[in-house]
Order: sequence, then structure tokens, then C-alpha cells
Amino acid sequence: MARKSEEIRNREQRERQQRLRDADRKARRPNRDDVARTALFMIVSAMAERRAEAELDELQDRVVALLVKQGFDERASDAVFDELAAKYRTGEWPFRRKLHLGEADGAERED
Repeated sequence: MARKSEEIRNREQRERQQRLRDADRKARRPNRDDVARTALFMIVSAMAERRAEAELDELQDRVVALLVKQGFDERASDAVFDELAAKYRTGEWPFRRKLHLGEADGAERED
């Protein structure tokens, strides 16, 4: 059997990925970015509430070091972390509701 062309394989992969995203959305399943964003918010806001500046600085240094190891620019990584930490320090939920998920209490929307 002949091997599928790269174009066909790529199209099939896009279709598979879209089906997975659609199924996750229907199941209201968070993706890794949703979990990571929420976890970072919890960590930073808790550290800010405790006034644990040294711990937050250490966390930033470790996160930035890992980003640099992946190939990101150190100054840009520091700046992005600083911006997020400033936003998250307030402890107020900084994220928009995801309207496609329906009601915030878990109730399904009526279509």
C-alpha cells in the first residue's frame, strides 16, 4: 500500500486534533494551559498574600531558567513573569469566563 502524501497526513491530523478539541469542549475538560494558568494564579496570589517575596523571586528565577533552557529570551521571560505576577498579586480572578462552557456553576446551557 502506498504511503499517504504529507498533505493528506497533515489534513487528517488537523481533523483528528479538531475532533479531540471538540470532544474536550463538550466534556468541559480543561487543557494543560487552563490548568497551568490557574495553578500559577493560585501560587502567585498565595505568595503575595503571605508577602513571601523571596519565595516568589525564587519561583521566578526557576521558571525563567527553564524557559531560557527551552530557547526563550531571558529578559523577555522575566518581563512576562513580572507582568503575570503583577496581575495575579491582587488575588482577584483575572480570567474571562469561557462562554462555550456554559454556566459557571456547572449547569448546562439550554440550546
